[in-house]
Amino acid sequence: QVQLVESGGGLVQAGGSLSLSCQASGRTFSNYAMGWFRQAPGKEGEFVSGISRGGGRTVYADSVKGRFAISRDNAKNMVYLQMNSLKPEDTAIYYCAADEGYCTDYGCFAARSRYEYWGQGTQVTVSS
Repeated sequence: QVQLVESGGGLVQAGGSLSLSCQASGRTFSNYAMGWFRQAPGKEGEFVSGISRGGGRTVYADSVKGRFAISRDNAKNMVYLQMNSLKPEDTAIYYCAADEGYCTDYGCFAARSRYEYWGQGTQVTVSS
């Protein structure tokens, strides 16, 4: 079992920045690829970003590429999502998720069904 707890969400004006964190506990964190997903009201869940076990491979959805940055610290069992130049359409609940599999390509990281463990989510609201 892996427990995931997100933090760092909040209300920010368009153009602003937020940094999300996800604290993992339980099994060996470095054995898991990590992903960030988001769910906006009335919309389907969307993949945002993923990072490989060692952090050497990162992928981003086109909608956030160039604005968001994912990173991880395996010594601290943490994964982060730095979000810059935020837009109102980024408003959503953001979830981190852990996948015990091994991913190298975008399609693998973005496959929601691969992730065995999910956090409870943190709300991000971007005002215009």
